[in-house]
This record gives sequence, C-alpha cells and structure tokens, in this order.
Amino acid sequence: MTRRQQAIGFFVALCVLLVGAAVSLNIGWIVINAQHVAPLVLGIISFALIIAGLIVYTVFLVLEIQRNEDHQTFINAVTHELKTPIASMRLYLQTLQARDVDEARRRQFYDIMLADADRLHQTVEQVLKAGVLSQKRTAAPRTPVDLATLVRESVELARTRHHLPAEAIALEAHDGGPLVVSGDAEDLRTVVTNLLDNAVKYSGERVQVTVSLAAPTPDTVWVRVQDRGVGIPRKQLKRIFNRFYRVQSRGIRQIKGTGLGLYIVRAIARAHGGRVFAHSEGEGLGATFTVELPRLMTERDPATGAVKLRSTRSHA
Repeated sequence: MTRRQQAIGFFVALCVLLVGAAVSLNIGWIVINAQHVAPLVLGIISFALIIAGLIVYTVFLVLEIQRNEDHQTFINAVTHELKTPIASMRLYLQTLQARDVDEARRRQFYDIMLADADRLHQTVEQVLKAGVLSQKRTAAPRTPVDLATLVRESVELARTRHHLPAEAIALEAHDGGPLVVSGDAEDLRTVVTNLLDNAVKYSGERVQVTVSLAAPTPDTVWVRVQDRGVGIPRKQLKRIFNRFYRVQSRGIRQIKGTGLGLYIVRAIARAHGGRVFAHSEGEGLGATFTVELPRLMTERDPATGAVKLRSTRSHA
C-alpha cells in the first residue's frame, strides 16, 4: 500500500468515526429534547450541517492528496525525461573530447546525441503545449488541412524516430474522397504524433500498430490508432485523458513519458470541435484510440464553377 492510499484510508476512517460520533450525539439530543420543538429542530439542522461539512472537507482533502500525488509523479517523470538525455549527451561529448575515435563511431555518437536532443526537445514541447492548452486563449487561425497527408507524414516520422520497419505501422484508408478538416496543422500533427508515440511505447517488444483513416458519416472524419500492446484496465479508461495521469498496470512501470500526451490530444480535439475516445478489452489486449473531427466538404459554386470548402459542423 502506497503512502497516498494510507493517507486516504486514514482520513476516510477519521471522517466515518466523526460522522458516527455526530450521529450518536444527534440521537442523544433528539431523545433529550423530544418535548421541545425549537431546540430539537435547531439541533437537527446544526448536526446535519456539521456532518455535511465533515463529508465535504474529507472529499476535498482526498482530492488534494490525489492531486499532490499526481503532481509529484509528473515532476519525477519530467525530471527523469530531462536528466536522462542530458546525461547521455554529456557522456558522449566527454568521450569525444577525451579520446580520438574513428569517423564511423563519431557519426554514431552524433546520431545518438541528436536522438537524445530530439527526446529532450519533445519533452519540453509537451510541457509547454500542456501549459498553453490549460489556459483560455483565442482560437488560432484555421486553414483547410488534408488529414490523409498529415497522417501519412506522421506515420513516416514515427517509423524514423523509433527506428521501425515499414510493416510495424500499417496505414489504412477507408474512404476514397478527400479527408479535409479545418484547423491548425501543427496542433493536429501533435495529436497524431502523440497517439503514435503512445502506441509504440506501450506495444512492448513487438510493435504492431494500425492507423486507420475513415469518414464514418458524411460530416465526420476518424483517425484511429490501434496497438496490440499491454492494454488498459477498463476502470482506468475514463482517467487516461487527465493531466499527469499514467496507466497503472502490470509490466509498464518503466515506460518513459510525462503523463501529458493524451491530455494534449483531448484538449486539441475539443478545440477543433471534435472528440477523442479510447477502447481496450483489458490488460494484455491492446488499445484503440479514435479521434473524431468535423469534416470539410467540397462544393462547386454554380455561378463561377469554383470549388469551395464548407464546414459540416460549427466548432465548439
């Protein structure tokens, strides 16, 4: 049992004891003042307020303990994500400074340091993006975005970044028409990249990810990322999009990350008038994440013959 569980158990037990004591006193007050209406009513109301206050206080205390634990977990994760690549780059730089190495090894060291720098940059970007999304801001300028092209580029980037063969991430398109949405291309790229990174990280040793593009209805577009990895316990499916939350399951304690990726995905999807949802049959059975966005449809101006795009849904 963790310290948080012990603290929560202690305060819940204390609340139960205090509520029990208050109820006992209330019963005694009712017995003593059964013949006096005014003191009886006043006592019942007072005791009810005391009990309600105890319950509310305990609930807020438990939530604060959980929030502090999440923040501590986030700080530990970010510290690890920052220190590890820095230590790696420092080691290789010291080696290059202290020793004469051949050109092949020098290039290898450069590649490793570039990968560490990319990991460091990605961590910083995640933290900054989460900070921006947590604050209210004016909507960014939106342009038509070809989702098929964006997803294809994101898949290629994921294969390169994680050093995967082409068959490790399969791309499927289930609609022959243009899949265009209105939004910020970089934000949408962040959504797809985060989902792909999660799928690869939680796939274990054998990465087998399927990315699907489809238009299930005339006014919506789906991007679906499915992996066959460690899966998600069903009780945690509603919590995985919370900020700082990381899945608690067997065999995934050592997976790196900040706990912000899925929070960012949900925030961006909502900002674009869409939504994201997850599905998993349980531990060891993989997970599927689906992002649904409003689709832009093409229409031809009867007067000029020009092709225009129109949104099928107003943005939230």
